[in-house]
Amino acid sequence: MCGIVGAVARRDIVPVLIEGLRRLEYRGYDSCGVAVYDPGGGRLQRARTVSRVADLDAQVRESGFSGSTGICHTRWATHGAPVTVNAHPIFSRDEIAVVHNGIIENYEELRTRLKARGYAFESQTDTEVIAHLIHSHYSGDLFLAVQRAAAELRGAYAIAVLCKAEPQRVVGARQGSPLVLGVGAKASAGENYLASDAMALAGTTDQIIYLEEGDVADIGLGRYAIVDRGGKPVARELRTVSAYAGAVELGPYRHFMQKEIFEQPRAIADTLEGVAGIGPDIFGDAAKDVFAAVDAVHIYACGTSYYSGLTAKFWLEAIAGLPTEVEVASEYRYRASVPNPRALVVVISQSGETADTLAALKHAQSLGHSHTLAICNVASSAMVRQTRLLYLTRAGVEIGVASTKAFTTQLAALFLLALALAKSRGRLSAEDEARHLKNLRHLPVALASVLALEPQIIAWAQRFAQREHALFLGRGLHYPIALEGALKLKEISYIHAEAYPAGELKHGPLALVTEEMPVVTVAPNDALLEKLKSNMQEVRARGGELYVFADADSHIASSEGVHVVRLPEHYGELSPILHVVPLQLLAYHTALARGTDVDKPRNLAKSVTVE
Repeated sequence: MCGIVGAVARRDIVPVLIEGLRRLEYRGYDSCGVAVYDPGGGRLQRARTVSRVADLDAQVRESGFSGSTGICHTRWATHGAPVTVNAHPIFSRDEIAVVHNGIIENYEELRTRLKARGYAFESQTDTEVIAHLIHSHYSGDLFLAVQRAAAELRGAYAIAVLCKAEPQRVVGARQGSPLVLGVGAKASAGENYLASDAMALAGTTDQIIYLEEGDVADIGLGRYAIVDRGGKPVARELRTVSAYAGAVELGPYRHFMQKEIFEQPRAIADTLEGVAGIGPDIFGDAAKDVFAAVDAVHIYACGTSYYSGLTAKFWLEAIAGLPTEVEVASEYRYRASVPNPRALVVVISQSGETADTLAALKHAQSLGHSHTLAICNVASSAMVRQTRLLYLTRAGVEIGVASTKAFTTQLAALFLLALALAKSRGRLSAEDEARHLKNLRHLPVALASVLALEPQIIAWAQRFAQREHALFLGRGLHYPIALEGALKLKEISYIHAEAYPAGELKHGPLALVTEEMPVVTVAPNDALLEKLKSNMQEVRARGGELYVFADADSHIASSEGVHVVRLPEHYGELSPILHVVPLQLLAYHTALARGTDVDKPRNLAKSVTVE
C-alpha cells in the first residue's frame, strides 16, 4: 500500500523524489521520509516526518538536504505505530537504508536470529529486519546482498535499498507488491529510477519496465540489470507508458474525489469506447471458446469492487441465466470450497494489485479453475498478467481513496459481460442487444444530468453532518448500491453507516430507527417499488427521517420527514450506475461539512497491496 521512489543521477535528485512521493501519497500517508547519499559528509542522510509529504518537502528545503542518489517512502502503517522511529527509510548501522511496501511474515524468526548476531532494533517495523538482513549479507556487492536476503524473506514486499559504500547504486526487489524500473532518456545523463507506480515518474520518464515476481533490479548511471528469483539475468519488456502528470492535478476542484465524481461521464464513455456490438471478443481472443465452456460465474473482489460484483450477480443471472457466486476475496481461500472447473472466475480490482484478490485468483487456479477474467483499470498490473481474459476499464488515474469512477466503470464492464455471456448462450435477441447498446451509449449524458442534482444534495449533507449514524436501504439490484453508499459515507465522513435490504428492516434493524437516525433509500421505479414504499412507511411510523433518491416517475412525494431528490429518468437494468452517483455526492459533501480529510481518510490507503 505504501509508495516507493528511488533514483540514481548526477544532479540533485531530491526534488524528483519528493514530487514522485507527492503523487504516491494517496497510497499511504501515516508518515514519510527520504534518504540520500551525502557526498560532502560521506554518509547516508535522512529526513522523516509523521506529517504529510508537504511537511517533508519543507523540512528538506529548510535544511539544504541534497544528493544525487536516494530513496523515499510514504507509509501506511502495518507493523508499528505511525511514529517517526517507524517511518521509512529504515537504516542498518547507518550503512544500509531500506524502504519497503508489504509485510514480512517471518520477521519474528529473522529478528530473533539477527539479534543473536548483535543487531540492535530501534523500530517496531518488520522492515528493519530487511535492513539488517541485507547488512548481514553485504560484502562489497549490494546487488548480491539483496538477492541473498530476498531468498530468506517470506511474505509480500517491494523494496529499494541504498548503501553508503556504493553511492551511485540503488537495488530493488519485489515479491507480491508492485515495483517498476524507470529508464531515463539520454538527455537525462543516464538517470534511472525505481518506483511502486509509474505515475510517480510521470514527467521524468515514460520508459518503464514492470518487474516480475521474484525479480531483483540493480540501477546505476546509464545502466540497469535484472535477475529473476533464481539469480539468472533476465530481460524484461521496456514499455512506453503515458502516465501524464496532469492526471494528478486538481484543476478547478477542491478534492480529487470531487474531480473523480465529475469525471464519470467521460470515464464511462472511454470504458465503452470501441464497443460497436456485443460479443465475446471484447473480452479477449480466447473468450469465444471460454464462454462456450462455462456453466457458472464466480466473482472474487474486495471493498467497493465486491459491491460491483454483487450488482453483477443480478445481471448475470437475469440476463445470461448463469448461476453466480460472489465472495469477499480475503475470505475465499481460507475455507473449504467446492471447485467447479467449468465456472468463469472473475476478479475485480481498480489497481490490479489488490493482494487479497490476487491470492484468491491464485487459489482458484490451484483448484483447477482455468477460465479466468480480470476487470481492471491498470493494463500493466499483476492481475491482468495472470488471467486468461481481460476487460480494461478506462477510468483513468483515481487518487481519492474512496473509489467513485472506478466503481461505475466496473459496473459498465460487468454489464457488458452479462450481455456477452447471454449472447454466447443464445439468450440475447438482436432487439435486446440494440436496446442495451443504445442505453449504454446514453449513459454519459444521463450521468451528467444526475450530477446536476448536486445543489439539492449539498442541502441534505448539512443535515447529515450533524448525525453519527445512518441507515441505507435498497431492494434487489439496488441493495449493493445501498451498501456502496453506506461505505462511502463511513469512509470519508466517519459517520457509522449500515446498509440493509429494505425487507430486512422488520427483522432487526428497525430497532435502531429514531428521529436521530437518517434513513437513505434508493428508490428506482422498478418491480420492487411498491414493496419498498411499504418499508418506508415502517420507518416513518417509528419517527425515522427518510432521504429518498427516486426516479422521476416513482410517485414518491416530499412530506414531513420524507425528503426526495428525483433523478431525471428511470434507467432500467443500468439504474445502479446512475443511483450510486448521488450517494457519492452525499458522502463527499457530508465529509466536507464535517471538515474531514476527504481524499486521505484516516487509517486507509488507496492500493491495498498487503493482506
